[in-house]
Amino acid sequence: MSTESGFVFIDFVRITVEGGRGGNGVVAFRREKFVPKGGPAGGDGGNGGSVILTVNPQLHTLQDIRYHKQYKAQAGRHGEGSLKNGRSGQDLIIQVPPGTLVKDEQTDEVIADLQLEEDRIIVARGGQGGRGNAHFATPTHQTPRRAEEGKPGEFRAISLELKLLADVGLVGFPNAGKSTLLSVVSRARPKVADYPFTTLVPNLGIVKSGEYTSFLMADIPGLIEGAHKGKGLGDRFLRHVERTKVLLFLVDVNDPEPVVVFEKLVHELSQYNDDMLRKPRAIALTKIDAIPAVPALKFPEDIPVFPISSLNRTGLDALIKFLAETIAAH
Repeated sequence: MSTESGFVFIDFVRITVEGGRGGNGVVAFRREKFVPKGGPAGGDGGNGGSVILTVNPQLHTLQDIRYHKQYKAQAGRHGEGSLKNGRSGQDLIIQVPPGTLVKDEQTDEVIADLQLEEDRIIVARGGQGGRGNAHFATPTHQTPRRAEEGKPGEFRAISLELKLLADVGLVGFPNAGKSTLLSVVSRARPKVADYPFTTLVPNLGIVKSGEYTSFLMADIPGLIEGAHKGKGLGDRFLRHVERTKVLLFLVDVNDPEPVVVFEKLVHELSQYNDDMLRKPRAIALTKIDAIPAVPALKFPEDIPVFPISSLNRTGLDALIKFLAETIAAH
């Protein structure tokens, strides 16, 4: 993964998947020169291929899948005479990034939560091939003229939802300085502007923390009060933050009540999923270049606070060092 670029992030797509139809069995009889009464010799149809989702750790978005909404596996071949069975259809493999949640669109059932490289799931099974007439011979009915048709493959409408697997998730209200911080500590180029929801989709950047080490930082859509109820971009924000290893709260030091801002951020996370508050946390007190001196603020004693300025890089080395060490310890 290159440190030279950020990533376009696609986090939700709907697709249809269909297994291949099974091949038909056939009615056929032996026709050999010295066998005047040849028996049934119809081969079976091949099974249809299945549609399979598998994790590719090199992928970070659902971008490729976004442009291809229908997936169908190969059908099985029909059987032939001389007891030759048809070839089974090839499975269709769809690669997804780690952290992909797969849901059935009709029932909203979670089919799979694909996180590890070896994770894979069949989302649409191929149809079974039909049996040829050789299967239907009996002592009293030695020349059956019956064979089965192949069965259709399974069809499903599914949704793929990517829950971000980043090392550090930036948590803050709009315009807290998340995008600016990411652009300075990595070579990602998120959109930066002074209006709500500058970030509409997550931006990812690789932060170099040593000569041979780095970590993935995510600037995720901004939080607002009531996000846990789905207000603003809240649902999208919170489901990505849920899987990051470390939470970095960004609080603008110029806000009239920075501590209250932090408490509101914590409240939104706790209302959505209290387990998130068990993650390692730190506070970045941003935009200190705009004030003469950093005020004394009473944040929780167990959470380290880093006064920073992304504009002139004040405090960033200490912050990156802390984040890298915390990630390594967890």
